[in-house]
Amino acid sequence: MEYRTLGRSGLKVSTMTMGTMTFGGKGGFEKLGATDVEGATRQIDLCVDHGVNLVDTADMYSAGVSEEIVGQATKNHRDDLFLATKCRFPMGDGPNDGGASRQHIVKSVEDSLRRLDTAHIDLFQLHGWDGVTPLEETLEALDTLVSKGKIRYIGCSNYSAWHIMKALGVSERGEYQRFVSQQIHYTLQAREAENELVPVSIDQGLGILVWSPIAGGLLSGKFRRGQDDPETSRHLGEWSEPPVHDRERLYDIIEVAAEIGDAHGVSVAQVANAWLLRKPGVTSLVVGARTEEQLADNLAAAELALTDDEVARLDEVSATPLLYPYWHQKNTITDRLSPADATLLG
Repeated sequence: MEYRTLGRSGLKVSTMTMGTMTFGGKGGFEKLGATDVEGATRQIDLCVDHGVNLVDTADMYSAGVSEEIVGQATKNHRDDLFLATKCRFPMGDGPNDGGASRQHIVKSVEDSLRRLDTAHIDLFQLHGWDGVTPLEETLEALDTLVSKGKIRYIGCSNYSAWHIMKALGVSERGEYQRFVSQQIHYTLQAREAENELVPVSIDQGLGILVWSPIAGGLLSGKFRRGQDDPETSRHLGEWSEPPVHDRERLYDIIEVAAEIGDAHGVSVAQVANAWLLRKPGVTSLVVGARTEEQLADNLAAAELALTDDEVARLDEVSATPLLYPYWHQKNTITDRLSPADATLLG
């Protein structure tokens, strides 16, 4: 297992992170999985055996049950693992039960500490943007919680690039703790993050944690052109993340990944994960699974070395047209690119 520094922090995390959205199976999350404490403990043990040192959850996953299961399943490994969780989405029906206000953040941290049965949270992430609460209030609250030792690092998830830059500016002006990472969706099937989120990470020194790196199972290898979708697919129901805008393009990507996988004797999922680990700025992939077999297959991608030609083939088949102003920049300014610009235009 390779370990990479998380943003500008001194924290080194494994290139694979244990994702726990499948833990619990409550409140609609049963569509993804319903792993209980016993099953979660086996999965955590498997991850530790593979060198994983980061476990990611969120308060909203199964309405807190995922955090409770993580707390129990990691008891024997607490000194070997970093725990990451998130808040932002509603955890009740009250007017202050969601968002990124001081009130909600402080309560969320206290509740997560209790459910996780731990003295501190290693990485506390804002699960989404709050355009109503002043950033000064949000970041000051997080800074205070770091000072009190309840959380150690802070990050964001699902922000726009301008949201991130505004937050970093407020942190600098107020001398608050700054984000060390962002958790985003980024896959062969959905490369929108390359437009702004990857460049801002390179430029501002944020680590990138990728959620759902095989696109909710779309890149597992079970979806093939001319075949019925698997019955266990989350995309058969109301769960539409990530959206599929071009199914034929998806099949093209899968076919190339399958050819490369066959050459290495590995799955499509491993190829998709290994491609991501070659991308600029990516620190770790948050992988979860319904079964231990699926989890073991995902973790094995950390050891898969794709050739430059294979990466280029995957880049080509998954490429999308450049949006404005990037097509104009591609045509006019490539003589003076920064490292951040070069991730998209180089």
